[in-house]
Amino acid sequence: MAFLLRRLCFYLAAFVAAATINFFLPRLMPGDPVQIMFSSAGAELPPESLQALKLTFGFVDGPLWQQYLTYLGSIFSGDLGRSIKYFPLPVTTVLGNALVWTVGLMGTATIISFTLGTFLGILAAWRRGSLFDVIVSVGAIFATSVPAVVTSLIVVFFFGFTLNWFPTGYAADPALDPAFTLQYLGSVLYHGILPMLTLCTVLTGGFAVTMRNNMINLLGEDYIVMARAKGLSDGHVMLWYAARNALLPTVSSLAIAIGTILGGSLVTEVVFNYPGLGNILYQAILARDYPVIQGQLLIMTATMLVANFIVDVSYVLLDPRLKKA
Repeated sequence: MAFLLRRLCFYLAAFVAAATINFFLPRLMPGDPVQIMFSSAGAELPPESLQALKLTFGFVDGPLWQQYLTYLGSIFSGDLGRSIKYFPLPVTTVLGNALVWTVGLMGTATIISFTLGTFLGILAAWRRGSLFDVIVSVGAIFATSVPAVVTSLIVVFFFGFTLNWFPTGYAADPALDPAFTLQYLGSVLYHGILPMLTLCTVLTGGFAVTMRNNMINLLGEDYIVMARAKGLSDGHVMLWYAARNALLPTVSSLAIAIGTILGGSLVTEVVFNYPGLGNILYQAILARDYPVIQGQLLIMTATMLVANFIVDVSYVLLDPRLKKA
């Protein structure tokens, strides 16, 4: 309990610090979103409506410390304000609509990538020096070295334009009405293949390299030699003695990947015009939509902190030495 309380206090302080940075960062950006909206309206809005717009979006002219306290109060009350670009929708509605698409895409890609990358890393380490190890290692390093935007464009060009196998944009056919029907769900799966392929290509390599390196460092340990001397099968030694202990550092990588799920993959979603949180954040930055930017960054921060806390707890469960300590 003492360990959990210490970690909770640490993450709460980290969240407040991140919220403070989140408050000041948009205000350091050039441009005033209310002025931009007022100017784009031309002569349709009278000059006296400028102050009314500021009050509507929460941009008051009070002292900075007063704005900061009001901002912290709104965070813990769940009121993130109203979006400027998508007015009059609340920020929670805008992010909630995009959340479903991002969790479906990024969550599935993360699970597939972690499972596949960990399995490939285990086999590559167990067969180190073999042709399989060389192929996995080189392929994983290459996949992690290529920027996500390059991978996205290659996938779009090859499978979307050259072969014309899959659609190159949107989360579903725009001609279909959203509904829980086989036709619509099939369209969602069909449109999600290329973004999913891009994300799996980018993420799998990192998990494979991490798992392979961890496994190799453990294969020379005494308990591995003892397990082999006892006549245990290679599969049993590989999975229950080597892979189980090598999995601990990989869990940290998984926590980082989970933390980025709710942040969305900005590059991939923009390239494929996918209506997820990453694309929403990109559009909000272009429109100087401060409430949406702040809400999105808060979601990313909170998710990362929660994921790391789960990793702290899982370390105790996975490592008997920590459990006894």
